[in-house]
Amino acid sequence: MVNERPRGYLGELSGGFPGVKRAGPPGSSAESPSAAKAQRLNTTGHGGKGLGKGKGKAQRRHQKILRDNINGVTKGDIRRIARRGGVKRISAAAYPEVRIALKQRLEGILKQCAAVVEHNGRKTVYVQDVIYVLNRTGNPVYGFDPAFSHH
Repeated sequence: MVNERPRGYLGELSGGFPGVKRAGPPGSSAESPSAAKAQRLNTTGHGGKGLGKGKGKAQRRHQKILRDNINGVTKGDIRRIARRGGVKRISAAAYPEVRIALKQRLEGILKQCAAVVEHNGRKTVYVQDVIYVLNRTGNPVYGFDPAFSHH
């Protein structure tokens, strides 16, 4: 590979003049490529940290905030649920009302699920938590053994 710049050329760091060398810290040589790289890496003030690939606290701190997810329930989804309930035609004004009702119902169920999970000292919601909450509210889901949802 051919080096296209003359040795010691720092481009815009030195004002854009070829051949002008920047004075480094004592004991370092501007001629050494590894010393120049170390100098660039040790400098500060080059912008903030990105999202990165980490999975620790930094990742949780920069999570995307989700808004208006209820609009992810599409018109087709609502029609499919209504068909299962025996509805033939649906007014256009019914879709936003169904989304509001669905959101309220889910919020109530999920708050109770969160309470159950927190009481048990966990951070993960299991299927049995949802079944337990639905049985408690008087809306049992068929197909689950009663012993399955016992806490």
